[in-house]
Amino acid sequence: MQKWKKVLVCTTVGAGAYLALNGRRNLGVLAATAGLAMLASEYPERFESIWESAPEYISRATLIFGTLSKISEKFAEEAERRSVTAYGHPAEEYVE
Repeated sequence: MQKWKKVLVCTTVGAGAYLALNGRRNLGVLAATAGLAMLASEYPERFESIWESAPEYISRATLIFGTLSKISEKFAEEAERRSVTAYGHPAEEYVE
């Protein structure tokens, strides 16, 4: 791949990610798609193998996000429990 094509792909994908994260989601997706389409035109065999493996990647990602969700719920429950406990102690200390 020529250097100018690498620069173009990296710029469009990076700009797409930046735009998507900063609230301009439609424009960001469009820019990232354009960069990935250019990359796919250069390496069609690699994208074909990725496309064929997509269901496996999706199931792994679903498993990871499910696990992270459970962990974050545990942290939230623990933080709530500690804040209620911490709030109760100062009142007991200052009451005669």
